[in-house]
Amino acid sequence: MNKQIEQIHQDFLEGLNSAKDAMEIQALSIQYLGRKGLITGVLKGISQLPKEERPEAGKKANQVRLAVDNAIQEALQKLATVNTTTEDVIDVSLPGRLPLKGSLHPVSQIQQKICDIFSRLGFDVAEGPEVESDHYNFEALNFPKNHPARDMQDTFFVSDDIVLRTHTSPMQIRIMEKTTPPVRVVTPGKVFRCDSDLTHTPMFHQVEGLLVDSDISFGDLKGILTTFIHQMFDEKTSLRFRPSFFPFTEPSAEVDILCVMCRGKGCRVCSQTGWLEILGSGMVHPALYENVGYPSGKYTGFAFGMGVERIAMLKYGIDDIRKFFENDIRFLQQF
Repeated sequence: MNKQIEQIHQDFLEGLNSAKDAMEIQALSIQYLGRKGLITGVLKGISQLPKEERPEAGKKANQVRLAVDNAIQEALQKLATVNTTTEDVIDVSLPGRLPLKGSLHPVSQIQQKICDIFSRLGFDVAEGPEVESDHYNFEALNFPKNHPARDMQDTFFVSDDIVLRTHTSPMQIRIMEKTTPPVRVVTPGKVFRCDSDLTHTPMFHQVEGLLVDSDISFGDLKGILTTFIHQMFDEKTSLRFRPSFFPFTEPSAEVDILCVMCRGKGCRVCSQTGWLEILGSGMVHPALYENVGYPSGKYTGFAFGMGVERIAMLKYGIDDIRKFFENDIRFLQQF
């Protein structure tokens, strides 16, 4: 019996030395000290031994049971101490975990780039109110009451005479009212129209440009916009000026660029034409000079306006304007 008890003790010690975690140690405790454990079985079998062997066998079995129990408790305590120490130690040799950094929205990036380009061309940057009077948003820009041109703007009305601005063009009037030429400024900002589809949203961004001075010609307008487009896209991007109509410019022109997708060969994006509309422009209408009190015939100038989302879509190859405003982090992280 003593040899059996000693062998059980040795087997336990070997198992304890190879135990890797608390679960394995607990399994050993059940194997040797549980209700059906090996040592428990030995203690139950002592009653079957001859009377003269029982005292010594019982003493030996209880010593082994106590030794096994103590060994299990010490192993568990040692393991807990090691784990606590490991968690509390800071390994200064490990690389640091950098916090996640935010970034500018792609529309903000393009708007900033537009303003940077024109700043290098000598333009100032100004901002104005998003809630405008009918006077600044329409009348002073040569949109008379009941004029058909007002139908070009799908307007949000706050009241009869107050609107959410439909374009950044009101800043032309506001700036000229306060500034004596030369005037050279771009005005970025949000605008609002009742429109929503793949290429339109109720709120979007525009950048308006205005240059007024003596002897400014349409050639100056073409030179400025050609430089802008080449810096925004690349030197290989061709452009064309196509006659158009805006109440506040005369003559007026839409500016198209060679399709950035197919390079003029024709594709779905450009409706097989090889060209993409990018902005509107023209020479400032003489009526605007009268509205701001500039001397008749003394100054000439040009204005232009562009949708920031439109340029961002062409720059990044995006086919749905609504993606800019869905706040899908997977989309935004690409920029």
